[in-house]
Amino acid sequence: MPASFSGIPIMTTIVYTHAACMDHRPGAGHPEAPARLTAVLDALQTPEFSALQWRDAPRGTREQVALVHRPDFVDLIIDNAPTQGYVVLDGGDTVMSPGSLEAVMRCVGAACAGVDDVMSGAADNVFCATRPCGHHAEPSRAMGFCVFNQAAIAAVHAQEKHGLSRVAVVDFDVHHGNGTQAAFFDKPGLFYASSHQSPFYPGTGSRSETGVAHNIVNVPLARGADSSDFRAGNESDILPALKAFNPELLIISAGFDAHHLDPLAGLNLTDDDFAWITEELMKIADACCGGKVVSILEGGYSLEGLASGTAAHLRVMMGAK
Repeated sequence: MPASFSGIPIMTTIVYTHAACMDHRPGAGHPEAPARLTAVLDALQTPEFSALQWRDAPRGTREQVALVHRPDFVDLIIDNAPTQGYVVLDGGDTVMSPGSLEAVMRCVGAACAGVDDVMSGAADNVFCATRPCGHHAEPSRAMGFCVFNQAAIAAVHAQEKHGLSRVAVVDFDVHHGNGTQAAFFDKPGLFYASSHQSPFYPGTGSRSETGVAHNIVNVPLARGADSSDFRAGNESDILPALKAFNPELLIISAGFDAHHLDPLAGLNLTDDDFAWITEELMKIADACCGGKVVSILEGGYSLEGLASGTAAHLRVMMGAK
């Protein structure tokens, strides 16, 4: 049962992070910089978040990565991880530095440990404060700042280790998670829903992309879309489909680059919108799977918007709005 403070229930929320996630350094001027994680951690290490339980992310395993990614791709990443300089994986966007392999393996380990915690009852919910993001990484391709897809890996881990039949990922990053969609497209026990700016990188995520069993739901939003557009799309399409899917576990790809302050995108969401979608998702999780939620940090490139959006998200997860 959640603890209580002044009559307000406080959920048991674990945060996984690791110092190694600071050592992924894709180069001067790259938006996916260590300062992103610093901003998130600073926002969550204030008195209002004192009830959070902090854990070091374990190192993920090659076997966990291979739940989603093809063996030859996994070998390519591991065998070519640099000990000095850089390795460019996808144009100029996706770059590995000497600390990157350890960082991405901690991302995978955090996501899988989070699943284990909510399934065992060690936590009501979990937030993975890790980087780099993962939702663009396809089974055989790194792209869009992403090397391995920790959200997709966590979902398949939940099926393989815990015997779940239905696992959902809901993604509110401003970019469509093409990698998660690709991994789930022909697997009816895996559900993926995304609201995202369109047309925009990576060019996927049309409404017509519905998966083998209507297990994919996309809500494209035009540049300039605001709270009303975002909420309407979720209320009409994503939330009913998620409830109908009746997940046994909900994973959130929590990107905060749809924030109106974000320099890389063109949506106009506010902290209240991130709180709202978190609350709506948790209501469905409460009804379907006993509130089992694992949230994984994705994008967000305004440090101010990333920090305040993450704080709004965690307040709801903790039950301390």
